[in-house]
Amino acid sequence: MYKNGEVSASVIKRLPRYYRFLGELIKQKVERISSRELAALMKLTASQIRQDLNCFGGFGQQGYGYNVKDLHEQIGKILGVDQKLGTILIGAGNLGRAIASHINFETRGCELIGIFDSDKAVAGKVVAQTTVRHTDELEFFCRTYKPEVAVLCIPKATTQSVADLLVNLGVKAFWNFSHYDLSIDYENIVVENVHLGDSLLTLTYGVTHLLSESEDKKNSEDK
Repeated sequence: MYKNGEVSASVIKRLPRYYRFLGELIKQKVERISSRELAALMKLTASQIRQDLNCFGGFGQQGYGYNVKDLHEQIGKILGVDQKLGTILIGAGNLGRAIASHINFETRGCELIGIFDSDKAVAGKVVAQTTVRHTDELEFFCRTYKPEVAVLCIPKATTQSVADLLVNLGVKAFWNFSHYDLSIDYENIVVENVHLGDSLLTLTYGVTHLLSESEDKKNSEDK
């Protein structure tokens, strides 16, 4: 799939953004776009876009640019959105329910096939048209339906043990929302740790420095 061997993490992290912007262009009925025009929309450079896409082969034509629909489809294939990876969600608390209800798994290469919680009062309730099962059923479910992806919305203290169990049951990837930096000593396991608090701190850093620069500029002008 990859033209130039290993692809850097920074390029991979930009792919979903390309996919999203191209999807918006399709809705606007834009048929083709140049790297310069796409760069202007995404606040990147045309050179960066060409370098990123060249990691996966040639998509554009000189003098024509990119066919928006075709590029959107090709990036989708690279991202695996045409897959139907069996996905389970562990932890049907507020965060877990929100993710199950508001994330469209099917358009992102996953199919939510089971939701689990350790609270017997929660088991049996319906979330996102799926009946929550007790975690006592987790092992039997995994052996029967063989999910490949697990979404973890569980307390930090239980994350490692649950992940160990799921790996032994054949799970290949984790979307991890716990406060535990999941580092599993297994080969061929994909982990995406999501730290919402870190994202907010990045935002406050940006605002703090923006305000500081604005204040410095004002003080300089007042002198």
